[in-house]
Amino acid sequence: MIPQLERMASGAPNTAYCRILKSGYHRTLRDHEIENEVRKQMASVGDTETRLKQESPVLAEPFQAAPVALISAAHLTHDTYTAFLPPLLPAFIDKLGLLNVQAGSLAVFLQLPSLLQPLIGQLSARCDLRYFAILGPAVTAMAMSLLGIAPNYAWLALLLVVAGSSSAAFHAVVPVLAGRFSGQYLGRGMSFWMVGGELGRTLGPSVVVSAVALWGLQGTPWLMLAGLTASALLWWQLRGVPVHATRAEPASSSWRDAFRVMLPMLVPLTGLIVTRSFMAAALTTYLPIFLRDEGAALWLAGASLSILEAAGVVGALLSGSLSDRWGRKQLILISLVASSLLMFVFLGVRGWEQILLLLLLGFTSISVTPVLMAFVQESFPEMRTLANGIYMALSFVIRAVVILAVGALGDAFGLRPTFTVCAVLALLGVPFVLWLPVRRL
Repeated sequence: MIPQLERMASGAPNTAYCRILKSGYHRTLRDHEIENEVRKQMASVGDTETRLKQESPVLAEPFQAAPVALISAAHLTHDTYTAFLPPLLPAFIDKLGLLNVQAGSLAVFLQLPSLLQPLIGQLSARCDLRYFAILGPAVTAMAMSLLGIAPNYAWLALLLVVAGSSSAAFHAVVPVLAGRFSGQYLGRGMSFWMVGGELGRTLGPSVVVSAVALWGLQGTPWLMLAGLTASALLWWQLRGVPVHATRAEPASSSWRDAFRVMLPMLVPLTGLIVTRSFMAAALTTYLPIFLRDEGAALWLAGASLSILEAAGVVGALLSGSLSDRWGRKQLILISLVASSLLMFVFLGVRGWEQILLLLLLGFTSISVTPVLMAFVQESFPEMRTLANGIYMALSFVIRAVVILAVGALGDAFGLRPTFTVCAVLALLGVPFVLWLPVRRL
């Protein structure tokens, strides 16, 4: 019997039978008793292995399409409201007699709370992530919909800080919730997440402009109904599914320890964000002005961002799933090089060819965002919310500075040379992509 059991335990020095042999316990048992004892120990080992797999931060569950799609819809609803501000600025200038610089600074109040995203990500490890998803659309909807009846600049600033804080919490934490439901297909989950946001930012200006045309500024509070409804639906759908950041994520972790762990990625990631941000700022902020200055048709200058964002939705939807199959770094590298080269081509064409190039630029330049988010989350499975919050805050700060830098370069040298410089800087991001550490297993 013992030789048979030794064959059962061969090749695994920590198997149940080996533990019995080491203890000497088998000398007091008969053959059938030894066999029964081994089977009990092996069953115990099996239960332990099953439990460890269930508690592992590296998810092996299948992709859960329904909850991920629901979270994407929440992102769509939420970002529809945050897109209200730019088209309302001319109305605020007329209503309150604001200076251009005062109107422009309102965007700072909306974006400034994003700096708190690392702290929010750390604190959220103690919370059920459902409530960030459920409350986000409602709080943001109420604050942004009340802008139309704000009596003065101070009230506008206060409402935007509330909306910005809600948005910061939503974007720091809810992508991690989407990742939890995505299982091993994290890239696909981030693609769903990004598509919702891109669609929301595309729809928001049209929604609020249509509402103002129909009801005037005093009618904008009615728009909050959609956000309240979205939060109610989310509560109904997610009420029985408590989800925390990760099962293995500690409730509290030292900032010093977190940064020490993340440093090997933060250095190349920061360089990549900087080089990418110049291209993103040129395309998403200054593209209509560039086309107008270049003599493009008025409809093309006005519709350029919609064309870019529409192509970006398709790119974001596909890139995450492709990165699950081909690898994150490969997709980031392809996107960076392709968008930079397409920018050079775009600067050399006119007319309908610009439309084609805008579609290709949107597809390649925007598609990298969900891949980067997936890369950050899976690189730090034990602290996904904190890592995601740091990444989002870092992106905000760098992007804000780069937008000002691109504008200053455009004023000093013209937008065409500035767009060329942005394309060159994007290519300089290639070494940073290669420097990114491989996924930790």
